Amino acid sequence: MNRKILMFSILMAATPGLAADSSVYKWTDDNGVTHFGDRQPTGKTAEQVNVRSGTSRNSGSERASPQERLNQFEEQQQASAERKKETAVEEANRKQREANCKTAKENLKVISSNARIRVEENGEQRYLSPEEIDEQRKKFEAFAEENCGPA
Repeated sequence: MNRKILMFSILMAATPGLAADSSVYKWTDDNGVTHFGDRQPTGKTAEQVNVRSGTSRNSGSERASPQERLNQFEEQQQASAERKKETAVEEANRKQREANCKTAKENLKVISSNARIRVEENGEQRYLSPEEIDEQRKKFEAFAEENCGPA
């Protein structure tokens, strides 16, 4: 009986050590999402994580030198600056479209009010004819449709 108890206790003592031998890998995909898995991904650099302590060690290759890390950091900064620049351009375009839309709507409101519209050409003032007003209305409607709709 003692022998069975001894074998059982040895087996129970060795079980956590066998389970601790399994590996957990941590890697980041192209979209910046961090993943964990029990198998190392193919074609990706992964870190082996010690589940008990929470520490990791790089299992893909040697640690990057400080110069390489600095170069990677500078590349990330440049990419971030480019993204910010693009969003600033997009915001400026959006604001310009809003201003164009507002102007087109105001012009349409004036033309639709059946008022006489006076223009200045070559230093002389004259009133637009009904045909010219219809032509201008069509231009303003096209302009409003272009700037007031989705981008």
